[in-house]
Amino acid sequence: MSPFPNSSIDAIDSAVSLTPFPDNSRAAWERPIPFPVVPPVSDVSPDVADTQPLETDTLVATELVPVAVQSPEPEQVSQPVVAYQRGETAGIWGLKLDCVCMAQAVEGIAAMIRDRSPRYVITANLNYAMLNDADQSLRPITDGASMVLADGKPMVWRSKIGAQTPLPERVAGSELIYELAARAAKEGWRIYFLGALPGVAQRCADVLAKAYPGMQVAGVQSPPYRKMNEEEEAAMLDHIRDSNPDILLVAFGQPKGEKWIVEHHEALGVPVSIQLGASFDFIAGTAKRAPKIWQRFGLEWAYRMSTDPLRLVPRYAANAGFLGISLVRDWRDFVNGRFGVSQ
Repeated sequence: MSPFPNSSIDAIDSAVSLTPFPDNSRAAWERPIPFPVVPPVSDVSPDVADTQPLETDTLVATELVPVAVQSPEPEQVSQPVVAYQRGETAGIWGLKLDCVCMAQAVEGIAAMIRDRSPRYVITANLNYAMLNDADQSLRPITDGASMVLADGKPMVWRSKIGAQTPLPERVAGSELIYELAARAAKEGWRIYFLGALPGVAQRCADVLAKAYPGMQVAGVQSPPYRKMNEEEEAAMLDHIRDSNPDILLVAFGQPKGEKWIVEHHEALGVPVSIQLGASFDFIAGTAKRAPKIWQRFGLEWAYRMSTDPLRLVPRYAANAGFLGISLVRDWRDFVNGRFGVSQ
């Protein structure tokens, strides 16, 4: 309830509404009050700025200019050279195959070259698995390899079933040689080509050197297929050793190439030695590799068999027999392990 009577409020309202404003007073009332314009601080001399403080009721707009703070550059710390360490493997048909893709295989070989300790790499296809299963003298050679690559589609497919770490892809020796040549062109690696028929290794080296400028050919030799005498073999070994290669590529065939490498790689001192089979012939053009579509479906063996049936039909027939026996063994082991049933 208002403390004023209604008549008093009405009287006040009436008085306010009836009170006349002089013209000059009304104009002053309706005119906006201007704010004083203050010059920026930068336009005021230092003496004036120091001696005349700003009015407290004056609005001053100042522009904030961001200042870039220079952070100290991090110290350049040299990364330690990582020595080669073998990673996970998948046990397939008596072989411990490295679970690596092509890029990882090349990086592993690069680490071996940095270590400068003599090592060897095996590219294992189905034929090598068969030889390793039948030849007990080959098993310690396989086990002593620093890397065993899956150079066969059946091994990759088999690893997808039951293997703790499946193989990511096939790492074919006939493709690995191109990847190594490309990396050698960047790193300045020296590659030695040993084996194949006369002229094939030289042609292979020439093609790769032209395709990948910067790759250094340490040397080329195509020793005779007959057994060499002591003087011939000593001269060949001296030539390899004196050329100081980073990689020794051998094309002696399986398992001759792997056994020769194990016998001599320590004395030669080459960081990485690899038996690559028919890769020299593919690059030199003396043999034709299967089209990509055949390779994709694991039928490269059929294509090669059709191009050289007299030599390859017996070999691939034996491989097919080994594959069948291995799959039966795998099924038997699976049944025994899961159900405890003896076959």
